[in-house]
Amino acid sequence: MRISTASCLCPFLVCLCFIQRCYGASHHVPAKVPSRNQTKLANGETEVHHRPKRGWIWNQFFVLEEHFGTEAQYVGKLHSNSDKGDGSVRYILDGEGAGTIFIIDEVTGDIHATKSLDREKKTHYVLHAQALDRHTEEALEPKSEFIIKVQDINDNAPKFPDGPFVATVPEMSEVGTSVLQVTATDADDPTYGNSARIVYSILQGQPYFSVDPKTGIIRTALANMDREAREHYTVVIQAKDMAGQVGGLSGSTTINITLTDINDNPPKFPQKNYQLYVPESAQVGKAVGKIKANDEDLGVNADIRYSIINSEGANMFSISTDRDTREGIISLKKPLNYERKKTYTLHIEGVNTHVDPRYSYLGSFKDTATLKITVGDVDEAPVFSLEHFIMDVYENAPSGTEVGGVTARDPDSRNSPVRYYLDSKEEGVRYFRIDEASGVIRTTQPLDREDMPWHNITVMASEVDNPSLLSHVPVTVQVLDVNDNPPEIATDEEVIVCESSRPGQVIQTVTAVDKDDFANGQRFSFALPSQLPVNPNFTLRDNEDSTASIIARRRRFNHLTQELYELPIVVWDGGEPSLSGTSTLTLRVCPCQRHGRVRMCQGEAFLSSAGLSTGALIAILLCIVILLAIVVLFITLRRSKKEPLIISEEDIRENVVTYDDEGGGEEDTEAFDIIALRNPAAAEELKFRRDVRPEARQHCVLPRSRRSPSSALFFFFHFFLFLFHFVALDHGSCIWKY
Repeated sequence: MRISTASCLCPFLVCLCFIQRCYGASHHVPAKVPSRNQTKLANGETEVHHRPKRGWIWNQFFVLEEHFGTEAQYVGKLHSNSDKGDGSVRYILDGEGAGTIFIIDEVTGDIHATKSLDREKKTHYVLHAQALDRHTEEALEPKSEFIIKVQDINDNAPKFPDGPFVATVPEMSEVGTSVLQVTATDADDPTYGNSARIVYSILQGQPYFSVDPKTGIIRTALANMDREAREHYTVVIQAKDMAGQVGGLSGSTTINITLTDINDNPPKFPQKNYQLYVPESAQVGKAVGKIKANDEDLGVNADIRYSIINSEGANMFSISTDRDTREGIISLKKPLNYERKKTYTLHIEGVNTHVDPRYSYLGSFKDTATLKITVGDVDEAPVFSLEHFIMDVYENAPSGTEVGGVTARDPDSRNSPVRYYLDSKEEGVRYFRIDEASGVIRTTQPLDREDMPWHNITVMASEVDNPSLLSHVPVTVQVLDVNDNPPEIATDEEVIVCESSRPGQVIQTVTAVDKDDFANGQRFSFALPSQLPVNPNFTLRDNEDSTASIIARRRRFNHLTQELYELPIVVWDGGEPSLSGTSTLTLRVCPCQRHGRVRMCQGEAFLSSAGLSTGALIAILLCIVILLAIVVLFITLRRSKKEPLIISEEDIRENVVTYDDEGGGEEDTEAFDIIALRNPAAAEELKFRRDVRPEARQHCVLPRSRRSPSSALFFFFHFFLFLFHFVALDHGSCIWKY
């Protein structure tokens, strides 16, 4: 089947070339290679199969887009070699758009497009064609696939999808500095013709900017563009297809370009000379005025640092920059005094803090101005000659004694008289007064250094003409010491004298105290009163180091004979004049035990409950418990025993007494009565011999006879007394005898 077209010449030529190639392929087959219609036999011969040749042509169809004619647009023709022109062949078409967009004439094979196509929506359609026998409906040709391609026309103008644009470029940029690149898009086919070939041009923004026609890069076209002269520019760029030829479609976009600031302008003071009035009462460290230099730049490029460049102004004033307002804040460094200096001249310089060296050729980025400050006269409070007065006065000085004086003056030119006062809120007004005209301070009563060595008062001064202006000054008064306190012994405790003290033994070392200060109270002398007779018991030795030692003069002190002694001691200080005092010490005689260096009186230690050890307390409690147990036992026995407690002779058993000593022969016969061993009743009449002492190691076995409860109670009572005596001896108590 042949495919023909009348829409354009190119498809027709393509079909002819394709038919010629197919026809040549059937006539130029190598001799030894069988074709597709031949079969090679066993003897080497070939058998030829005769069948109709296929007539399908595998080329594309083309159809123009955007066809708006009243008739259907002719696309092409399908034709089979089996078609003899008698209408026996029927052509059918299926695939994309078959029957809706594309229709085919079943007899002739002509294909038409019934609708207008848009290449930008769909570039091609894939369809299938088939030739059938109209009578038998048998396929004369197998189903074949072919493509109908929509041919582009220039129906889309270029567009800037991201516009409009905003761009910046530094001011004073060189010519050709790149600002921004814009890109337009064209929906037409870039592979067919010039429909999508775009050229850029500038419609607005000349002579400041230019655009590259191929790349769309916008560049500066004018040198030294100044932001301070003009900051914003509007540039319109056009994109035209068809390579910019006449008849091409175009689109445009807007670019808003802003010149960014650089530091190309120095600071400028609006005027060269300024004046400022400052009262002399202005406070140090406070702002007294402002000055400002203008800078046409922005941001950090307009930052200014101010300074005072002459010494006259820099010594009295300082200047700093307010970051928000970029003003120079002038502050006072030292107090002003109208009477000393009435005017000051300040040379102030303003300098940019961020200077770009590329633009140094534009000049120095600083400016200067002169500020004249006039000091105003103000009525001021009196000024004291000193910031702090220190005075002194001796203690015990009579009332009205002069302590010292303060002076103040009026700093103003009028030199008004000054009056002085004491601050009534302070405690010092009880001890001092001040002459309101002369400022002399006197005492109102005698002062005692030992009571208060320092006094702090505040003196106020005011002008007679203007009492509301007050000034204050602190005054410290030191009370000087005089030797007005006699010394005395430094101890209030009793001195312990042990009964075992020997003649010449140091009983105790004493020292003295004096309320006076270091100069008068550190050297002491000691002695016994000279008007009293010689003390036979104790004497005193001056150690010449402000201490003295009490020494025993005899031995064998006995607290039972005399427990307390009194010893008067006279003490002299080293002051001028020297003062003396007599102190009487009490000495107590006690039996002593040494615990390190501490002596304790035995009697006092025994009487103190804190002196008993834990073991002694346990022993005492144990005795009490035993005694209570005996009492309970006695009561129980009295209730349980009905028979009288009579000791019969039958119950008497032999008593055995065991000694560790050797026998004394006849002396033992005289020492003890044998009847005591045989008759227990006779034991009560037994008398101890005075010339024989039994040793402690003797052991006695008591008679094993029955004892009455009263006898047992008597025995345990003596046992309790023995334990208590043992505890008392353990704690150094007096000797018990029984």
